[in-house]
Amino acid sequence: MGEYSLGDAIKQFLNRSRLKGSIIALQIDEVWEKIMGKTIARYTDKIEIHGHTLYINTSVAPLKQELLYKKDKIIELVNEALGEKLIKEVVIK
Repeated sequence: MGEYSLGDAIKQFLNRSRLKGSIIALQIDEVWEKIMGKTIARYTDKIEIHGHTLYINTSVAPLKQELLYKKDKIIELVNEALGEKLIKEVVIK
């Protein structure tokens, strides 16, 4: 039987379980302010990940417009923060 580090074993377990989505959702909440900055984080009402899509809710029209222009950058930053290429699309609500 091969040897695994604890971190590798946990990653394998999460990849095979239904918990992965919940844990990633928690991670995005924790790093959102670091990724996007305090101002954007303050005016973002809700952030959710469903499948490979990141949903961002805000009621501030100028912020919606800014986020629409930055979709590709948001995908890049979030994937970098999560350590994997999970997000493929961003939806601004």
